Amino acid sequence: MVDVSVNNSGVAQTRGKTPATPGRNGQAYARTALEEHKRKGLELAVKARWIAMAATAVFLFFVYPDWGVLYYHALLGILCLNGLLIRRFGRVGQSRIELLLIFVDLVVMTFAMIFPNPFGTDALPMAFSYRFDNFLYFFIILAAGTMAYSWRTVVAIGTWTSAVWLLALAMVWYFSDPSSAFQTVVFDAFAEYPRVLELMDPNSFMLSLRIQEVMVFLLTAVILGYSVRRFDVLLLSNATLERERANLSRYFSPNVVAQLSQNDDPLKEVKRQNTAILFVDIVGFTGMSEAMRPFDVITLLREFHGRMEREVFRHDGTLDKYLGDGLMATFGTPIAGERDASDAIACARAMQANIADWNAGRKRRGEPPISIGVGVHFGETLLGDIGANRLEYAVIGTAVNVASRLEGLTRILQSKVIISDAAYSTSVDEIGPTEILDGFTRIEQQNVRGIREPITVWSLT
Repeated sequence: MVDVSVNNSGVAQTRGKTPATPGRNGQAYARTALEEHKRKGLELAVKARWIAMAATAVFLFFVYPDWGVLYYHALLGILCLNGLLIRRFGRVGQSRIELLLIFVDLVVMTFAMIFPNPFGTDALPMAFSYRFDNFLYFFIILAAGTMAYSWRTVVAIGTWTSAVWLLALAMVWYFSDPSSAFQTVVFDAFAEYPRVLELMDPNSFMLSLRIQEVMVFLLTAVILGYSVRRFDVLLLSNATLERERANLSRYFSPNVVAQLSQNDDPLKEVKRQNTAILFVDIVGFTGMSEAMRPFDVITLLREFHGRMEREVFRHDGTLDKYLGDGLMATFGTPIAGERDASDAIACARAMQANIADWNAGRKRRGEPPISIGVGVHFGETLLGDIGANRLEYAVIGTAVNVASRLEGLTRILQSKVIISDAAYSTSVDEIGPTEILDGFTRIEQQNVRGIREPITVWSLT
């Protein structure tokens, strides 16, 4: 169990804490961010693929207005199905199945663009397959890839596409049967126009244009890959910021986290500031825990701390630290508010209400009730980082000691909440004598351990 004490300087201390491992936490956050980016990217890529394929299917009706168009529609359906498989097997890191499915995409598209439609009615020379600039459709796959894949995969898509396209070109050139009759007609018609004849030659694959389209595609893939890489760097940077924000949210309320994330002033700056301090502790916890199994003790503490933590954050407080079977919270740190004392008192009452609700459930389960004591003080504190290798944002001062002693005084006075006169009067100045002060009884000349002179306190029973 954690050893807890409050020293004479008014600093709440804990011993037995294990240092955090920010490196591993950072890797976990980055991994989670990449997984989420990959998942969303694949969803977008599949949707983009479906939209693009649907638009292409409609467009093909105008380009290929006969029943042979259904052959191309079937190939588009295969590409849509393959997109679903890529989404199913896609993950962060190397995935051979995913890479294989991407390669299947490229092969299917190349086959559809180059090899003649077996159900078509036109008997065109094989070289004519390259006259329709079908290579442009590969840019759809490349663009969709930037939504879901790493920069290496995007560059690989560019490289593989170029290689498959050129390989198919070589195969078609080697195995195709030139149309001599068609070529003779064209040569006779454009004999006086050599440049036009070069473009109209039915057996020409126009290799210069094929090389040009491949080079443009490769350059585009490299540029997009570099853009994806820059985006990944920004994503990891953002994951680090989110991790830091999540770490802050473990200690500060959401609105304070928002202020800190926008604040350029370093927390390490030491300053004096009036702060509300709250201590809460389970009454009789030592005797209770001796009759419980260790696992049950930890389970009870986790639920207790969770309930108390939520009330602290709900009332714009800062969780300073857990103290075994209790915790210390501050209000007005690291940034002073307009109703810090009032928030601390309201939080103390809300903690008691939360415990009452918890006890109702415990009673139904046949478990013993939990009783807590809460002490609140408002006074001057010293704020700043302490420590050497491992820094901790500390709240130091006599006010910390006073708040701790007031919490202990709840046992003597049989009170639920004890607040100092400074906290009470400050709350009146902040928001007036509202309902959060109802039920408190003034007790004058109260002796408090560790404080020389008797003080005035307010008790809620």
